[in-house]
Amino acid sequence: MKTLFLDCGMGAAGDMLTAALLELLPDREAFLNELNGLGIPGVRVFAEESTKCGIRGTHIHVTVNGDEEQEGGHDHFHSHDHDHPHEHPHDHEHPHDHDHPHEETAPHTHSGMEEIRRIVEGLPVSEKVKADILAVYSQIAQAESHAHGVPVTQIHFHEVGAMDAVADITAVCMLMERLAPERVVVSPIHVGSGQVRCAHGILPVPAPATAYLLRDVPIYGGEIRGELCTPTGAALLRHFATSFGALPAMKVAAIGCGMGKKDFPAANCLRAMLGQSESTGDTILELCCNLDDMTPEALGFAQERLFAAGALEVYTLSAQMKKSRPGVVLYVLCREADRETMIERIFQHTTTLGIRENISRRHTLSRRVETVSTEFGEVRKKVSRGYGVEREKYEYEDLARIARERGMSLSDVTDRLRKPPRP
Repeated sequence: MKTLFLDCGMGAAGDMLTAALLELLPDREAFLNELNGLGIPGVRVFAEESTKCGIRGTHIHVTVNGDEEQEGGHDHFHSHDHDHPHEHPHDHEHPHDHDHPHEETAPHTHSGMEEIRRIVEGLPVSEKVKADILAVYSQIAQAESHAHGVPVTQIHFHEVGAMDAVADITAVCMLMERLAPERVVVSPIHVGSGQVRCAHGILPVPAPATAYLLRDVPIYGGEIRGELCTPTGAALLRHFATSFGALPAMKVAAIGCGMGKKDFPAANCLRAMLGQSESTGDTILELCCNLDDMTPEALGFAQERLFAAGALEVYTLSAQMKKSRPGVVLYVLCREADRETMIERIFQHTTTLGIRENISRRHTLSRRVETVSTEFGEVRKKVSRGYGVEREKYEYEDLARIARERGMSLSDVTDRLRKPPRP
């Protein structure tokens, strides 16, 4: 299985991800020429060699109308309805540039989500890339909205910061389409420690929007003081990761290093490793027994108790038993570590006198649950990938809840959710 592993031991940002993935391509200049030819307003992207702690890698520069974001100048997000000019919540497109307070010296123009949407929809890229870009931007806007207590419609972006972010996010989405990994494993993410200074004052690390984006994701701090993971980096990782964890067993074919700007005692880089790993299959047990003297109610209760004890699956198949009695075969799938517990529960809650055991090799798609913002509020969605297949399905319980609350059918709710989201 084509697998991409992202080592985020020094955090993640849009430019670092772009640089790391770019190094995995055989023709980097061709990709940069394509990126610069997309027509993102005023944007030019440059790559240069960079060395951190003796490790060579690539650093990405993004200029907008000839200007590049400076240190301390990454407070891109702000509420449209503010009392003082240019005092705004912050987004951190590059992770390590927050040693100094942001001082605004020239007026900026701003872009809202609708302006960003129009820019993205006009890009000469595939529909999948457009959908990925807008999904990542929507996650960032939702996180900033949640962190700063303002509606998404009031989240706006500085001209330089917005276009810088569009370039980073577009580049990563295009690179992911080009590399086409079937499985994306992301290491636990180092978020840094201490505090970061922005226009509102001094905030803790991770910043509120980053913390919101990284909920349910393994993160850690450490001795390095500073902001290592940005909202943009967090949103990109959350969107593309199929799982979070250690480097899987894989044959690595290519390695890319994306460098940050600052120097730390540890190499300030994000590593991307592309190669082949074995399928995500595992070994499970199949326990089964024949039953011809239990009521449907008792069987239902037994199934409930087995699930509660950790069974992966419990189901029955109709069977003709001895003495011509109709009955069922009860099947329980479980992990090997749960063998004794499952056997005990089967004997406790059924009338069987014996249980058969089979060892099975199971092959699965990589699965994750995303929470998406919709016109009905937050809805969970299951996303599965692997073996050249990608599927997504909204959580039934969430669909059923919405249908009950709104007096709608399940199919009507599903059809409404499938329409392109408008943040």
